[in-house]
Amino acid sequence: MRAQQRDTVPLPNPPAGISPWSLGNPQQYEIADIAVSGTEFLDKSLLMSLSGLNVGDKVVLPGDHFAKAIQALWGQRLFSNIAIYITKIEGEKIWLEISLVEKPRMSNFFWKGIKKSDGDELTTKAGIRKGSVVTEAMQQNTYNVIRKYYADKGFRNVSMRMDIRKDPPPAVNSATVYFFVDKGHKVKVNDINVVGNYNVAENTIKKKMKGTKELSHFTLYPDMANAWIDSMATTDTYWQDMGWLSPTRTLQQLDPYFRFKLFASAKFNDAKYEEDKEKIIAYYNSKGHRDFQIVDDTLYNNAKGNLNIEMKVDEGKKYYFGNITWRGNTVYSDTILSRAMGIQKGDVYNLELLNKRLGTPPGPEGGDISSLYMDDGYLFFQIDPVEIGIRGDTIDFEIRMQEGPQATIKDIRIAGNEKTNEHVIRRELRTMPGDKFSRQNLIRSQREISQLGFFNPETIGINPVPNVQEGTVDIDYKVEERANDQLELSAGWGGYIGLTGTLGVTFNNFSLRNIFKKETWDPLPSGDGQKLSVRISSNGKAYRSYNFSFTEPWLGGKKRNPFSVNFYSTYQNPNAFAEYYNMPVTNKGAYFRVLGGSVSIGKQLKWPDDFFSIMYAVNYQRYKLKDFNYFGLAGFDNGTANNLSLRITLARSSVDQQIFPRSGSSFMLFGQFTPPYSVFNPEKDYKSEPIADQFKFIEYQKYRMNAEWYVPLSRPRGTDNKSLVLKVAAKFGYVAAYNGRTTLSPFGRFELGGDGLSNFAVYDRDIISQRGYPVYYTSNPKLNPESGSPPNGYSGFTMFNKYVVELRYPFSLNPSSTIFGLMFLEAANGYRDIKEYDPFRLRRSVGLGARFYLPMFGLLGFDYGIGLDRLTPGGGLKNAGKFTFMLGFEPE
Repeated sequence: MRAQQRDTVPLPNPPAGISPWSLGNPQQYEIADIAVSGTEFLDKSLLMSLSGLNVGDKVVLPGDHFAKAIQALWGQRLFSNIAIYITKIEGEKIWLEISLVEKPRMSNFFWKGIKKSDGDELTTKAGIRKGSVVTEAMQQNTYNVIRKYYADKGFRNVSMRMDIRKDPPPAVNSATVYFFVDKGHKVKVNDINVVGNYNVAENTIKKKMKGTKELSHFTLYPDMANAWIDSMATTDTYWQDMGWLSPTRTLQQLDPYFRFKLFASAKFNDAKYEEDKEKIIAYYNSKGHRDFQIVDDTLYNNAKGNLNIEMKVDEGKKYYFGNITWRGNTVYSDTILSRAMGIQKGDVYNLELLNKRLGTPPGPEGGDISSLYMDDGYLFFQIDPVEIGIRGDTIDFEIRMQEGPQATIKDIRIAGNEKTNEHVIRRELRTMPGDKFSRQNLIRSQREISQLGFFNPETIGINPVPNVQEGTVDIDYKVEERANDQLELSAGWGGYIGLTGTLGVTFNNFSLRNIFKKETWDPLPSGDGQKLSVRISSNGKAYRSYNFSFTEPWLGGKKRNPFSVNFYSTYQNPNAFAEYYNMPVTNKGAYFRVLGGSVSIGKQLKWPDDFFSIMYAVNYQRYKLKDFNYFGLAGFDNGTANNLSLRITLARSSVDQQIFPRSGSSFMLFGQFTPPYSVFNPEKDYKSEPIADQFKFIEYQKYRMNAEWYVPLSRPRGTDNKSLVLKVAAKFGYVAAYNGRTTLSPFGRFELGGDGLSNFAVYDRDIISQRGYPVYYTSNPKLNPESGSPPNGYSGFTMFNKYVVELRYPFSLNPSSTIFGLMFLEAANGYRDIKEYDPFRLRRSVGLGARFYLPMFGLLGFDYGIGLDRLTPGGGLKNAGKFTFMLGFEPE
């Protein structure tokens, strides 16, 4: 008996004594043996199992046993031919043979008609691999993948042909497959026409379609258009075929204007189109059109193969909020809840706004009804707005609430801190066992953990685990450690300088108490949140610097009282070059030495809110000059200057995280004061003394103000939390003498322009960077010099303003490499005295930049700025542009 995609048929020559089977004379047999033939790669016992036929089974002929076996094997889609033979019958025994022809296996495959990079990506997406069986299912799956892949790129007319070529001997049942792909042309959106929109302009609807854009338009008014068309000697038919004129319009009807498409920037994507339709619906709903619907939308190709979209809408009636009543509220009165919600009777109906104000679901910014309750412990609070009546165009609502009991925090569990000690995290939390649950405190705790800098801010997890029966809640915090120690290492060799380089290391999670426990060193003891920094820099015989600092953020361990100590020493030799080349030196042994240190302690304030802190710092620097006129001041070549000052800083920071802030603000105001020595001796005229004596004990008063705001301009997309962020900053500084009887020293002043690294850590001066400009010495943006040596009499600016606007977007928020790009507008200037001060006379610059935060090296930054006030006629951007590189920190 033979079967090939059909039931079994009688043997052509049945054995003697056996009559052909008929429905009226069925016979039952027992399968004595089953043989499988024709297979090259597949396991025969597995195929017998798949067929459903087994030795010892009873079969009836004629019957459907063999048909079912064939159907089961066809279902595997591995064979091009299947046959079942009866090879022998003895009595009630029957012997069978299952004959199979396997489909070929793919020995190799090639993509034709597309780029290699596209082929590689399609291979992965379609799961194509050598050795797989060539089936119709594989062909269909590959086509579906190709169609979707290119549809996302704007190609809607993709075709594919699969050519299977059997391999010649000695290859056995294998084939090479060629995938011929024709992408067709990229389909663009030619026109979007909306009908039925009586309350919302068509352009407004199109603006909501962020993912479906028309081809850009260019407008030519009648006289211009006709002259241009005449010059090209084209016909009505030509422009109609091009899609720039409708079939019923002629060139003479170009009134009031003539439009045509210029740019191919409007590719069509099905998924984005569906999203855009939902955005249109949401927009109409927000305008009170509760019953709005897109009745029909038609997509058809024009003569050029691009898409025209015809959309018919039914706006429906415009609704308004009516009476809003509250049910189930006992904690807060109707008046308080209505005021908190902020929706009045007669306001335009907006269900999205209603849900947002009620907090269903709760928004991250708070300020809704749900947050009001949940910040007061009502974790089990539920709220449900119900439409209870529609009167014409007015909808009445009943807000039904179940307040539930207040939840008490029971246990706090922390996981994922493999390096940082648990007490470092716990002391930052605003959720303590025994406290009432507060959603706002959860958000604040997440911020404080992020601000530590020890963990990946994108993966900090907070999971409240409520127990309704007990009225308690456990809170699970999950963190992911990230490397944040930093190494600064550079070295070089050149000319008279000799060996030059910097070696610096910063341990941001240091543990001083474990310093004598050898087992905790890896490479130094860590885990207590302290900061230790050591930096050595040398420029051969010309310059060297040492710096050491230590910070304990919680002095005493019970309150956030940051304590820091810092020591540094620098040395400069002005004659290094001359000495190397044996040039004559008149001031042999000249130098400039600086020895300094500071001690500071701070305190977190509770008023006006606990984002405020105050810091007190005592600073001392000792400057010693020998035969070196470093500042260009006559008479200040030799001598010692002492600078003792007290700095009081008031700061507030609500920034959500350190590296890539998305929200919040920071504010800093400080005053720095030296002892008013001249006040203690009012009869003395200090200006009549030699300059070196005047600066023996430096005196000045100094004030600084910095303010920064971070505003998210878009919602995070997907799971990567990427969003566009606006940064706005303003800075101001002022330094002055206590009275007119003293000369203001060059110390404590401001230097503007450049990369913010000039003279860093050499002496007491604030370096204010400005992208797009070198260091400048005049307050007039149009005057030089802007680089080179300072002019005579210049000792630094005594006042400055700086304003910054940046648009930032993250390319990667991975903790191992956080990368974001930015565009900036910057304006700044310095002033030599208060008479010159003009907050609107500024040097302006624009540009682009990128920031790379690497755990080992800290910040790497690149900016290209164009100084707008450096532009000159015919000079182009070359003379006005400037690259800026930063390493380790963001300059001011």
